[in-house]
Amino acid sequence: MREFWELYSAFFRIGILTFGGGLTMLPMLKYELVEKRKWITEDVLLDCYAIGQCTPGIIAVNTATFVGYKRKGIAGGIVSTLGMASPSVLIITIVAMFLEVLVNHPITQHALMGIRGVVCALMLNTVLTLAKKSLVSPICVAICAAAFILVMVLNIPTVLVIVLAAVAGVVIDRVKGGVVK
Repeated sequence: MREFWELYSAFFRIGILTFGGGLTMLPMLKYELVEKRKWITEDVLLDCYAIGQCTPGIIAVNTATFVGYKRKGIAGGIVSTLGMASPSVLIITIVAMFLEVLVNHPITQHALMGIRGVVCALMLNTVLTLAKKSLVSPICVAICAAAFILVMVLNIPTVLVIVLAAVAGVVIDRVKGGVVK
């Protein structure tokens, strides 16, 4: 029972202390799950995060589900998911109660302006961290560059680009006769 409480409270803390969605949560996930608790390795976290991006739903919740499942099976996945989602439900409920007053208040507008800047910095940090861990070969760099061009320049749907990149990785692995490094 204690391990389930630890899963819930860890993901509750991540959910309540991060702002801006999945990418901005990655540094907090890394600190809490990899460095502090040593529940998973950074590579496993990145794998869970990548799978979380490829599956329907909120990336952070999907990642919490995968990590919880890895720790304690189905029950761990459910508890971790509840831990990650609970802060959002609480905050949304409170904000909804005061939405009219908050939305037009100058302090709220200024706070959100400051938060946007921090979110951009956190996202840039996350992108650089992912790049260092993921772009380990010329093939990985080429797939990354092609994906960037397909999404940003040609406006190809992200899901299609992810599927194409996965297929490219498998094909290249088969051609080379081993694991792509």
